[in-house]
Amino acid sequence: MNEADVIFNEPRVPLQGAYTLSALRELVSSWRLSHSTVALVPTMGNLHEGHLSLMRRARDFADKVVCSIFVNPTQFGPTEDFAAYPRSLVEDEALLADQGLVDLVFAPENKDIYPYGLDNTVRLEMPDLSMELCGANRSGHFSGVASVVLRLLNLVSPDVLVLGEKDYQQLILLKRMIRDLHLPIQVSSGAIYRESDGLAMSTRNQYLSPHERKIAPRLHEELKKVGEALQAGQQDYHALEQAAINALESVGFKSEYVEVRRTIDLGKPDNMSSPKGLIVVAAAKLGRARLIDNVQL
Repeated sequence: MNEADVIFNEPRVPLQGAYTLSALRELVSSWRLSHSTVALVPTMGNLHEGHLSLMRRARDFADKVVCSIFVNPTQFGPTEDFAAYPRSLVEDEALLADQGLVDLVFAPENKDIYPYGLDNTVRLEMPDLSMELCGANRSGHFSGVASVVLRLLNLVSPDVLVLGEKDYQQLILLKRMIRDLHLPIQVSSGAIYRESDGLAMSTRNQYLSPHERKIAPRLHEELKKVGEALQAGQQDYHALEQAAINALESVGFKSEYVEVRRTIDLGKPDNMSSPKGLIVVAAAKLGRARLIDNVQL
């Protein structure tokens, strides 16, 4: 029996939708009156099995699970794919209703999240890590991510926030935000959910042409090679990173970075005697798709 069969046979949870702030607050307040714990899984929709795995995880931590669906404009740069990003709210709600994994879908509009407009809204200033790795090529991205997640946390007031580990830099920065702002929220992270050939599941995978889709798993393969070399005792991080970049670019990727970092905080691992506690992170473009991945040691 596979995982999908197990989920299909679980008791269904009646699915409710909230499309206004008042509807959301009314329902969450009723849960609080009954002393239910609440978990939030924030998404941008176009749901796939990776998202569903996070909702299963959320169910282990809380009595009630909220899935938010909101394509957040403040985390996209001016030349990025905000307009083209796949939107499938009707299909997403049908999937969630069928799977019975969440109690509430919260699908706000821009005016709910940014009532004074995008050009006159409060944004969070993030620490220096937000300008490294993915942030080096996506100015303001993590400020936009943190700003929308903080709003969602204020609206839903969850006990637990469930995030995926594919966006590892995002995970570390949001943990830092919650800690720095003294929010009484636990963060739980779910492992990367992969296709059978190792490609990390992502909404943007659908941008890949059939030829590019065959090449795409090489990203994970090269990161695994770096990890294996580190576990074998190699410590020339730069040489390993460059070898991976060269291998990726030889098959058509445009690499943004491949780096060895510390798992705990994504700091640079100066003079670490053991590979334990390291993570290999990467971002690369393949055709129209920007792919990210990581391998933890």
